[in-house]
Amino acid sequence: MSDDLPLTPDDVADIVAILDGSGYDRIDISTKRMRVRIVRDRAGWTQEWDLAADDAVVAAPDASDAEAALPEGLSAVRAPLPGTFYRAPQPGAPPFVAIGDRIGPDSVVGIVETMKLMNPVHAGLAGTIVAVAVADAAMVARGAVLLHVRPDAA
Repeated sequence: MSDDLPLTPDDVADIVAILDGSGYDRIDISTKRMRVRIVRDRAGWTQEWDLAADDAVVAAPDASDAEAALPEGLSAVRAPLPGTFYRAPQPGAPPFVAIGDRIGPDSVVGIVETMKLMNPVHAGLAGTIVAVAVADAAMVARGAVLLHVRPDAA
């Protein structure tokens, strides 16, 4: 998985160690190839990645990919970055969302763990969850379909 990103897990661990030893709660690193924001809140550290458009990781899923084909009238919540998808905030806890739940654009629907950092997955749309496309603790690629959602009528 770390081959997909411009920093290694050790690089991110070093950054987090530096932040742990400082009074800072966030760092924003930008290069020509990527931008990573690492933020500490009461739940721990999270990260957010933006990769350059010519980076292979940024490529949209292939339209012929089976996961890209959604039933008519449905939209997808996709993985914002590669990693391990978790449906609940911790083992044994209830999932963030379930089939039939109504969600809004800011609803947290899961977590993607990348390089030992937990990244919340926001729905990005309003609607009702009709299917969960990925098993809990499954590895996902950036752009992988996580949930099928019936969007609210405009």
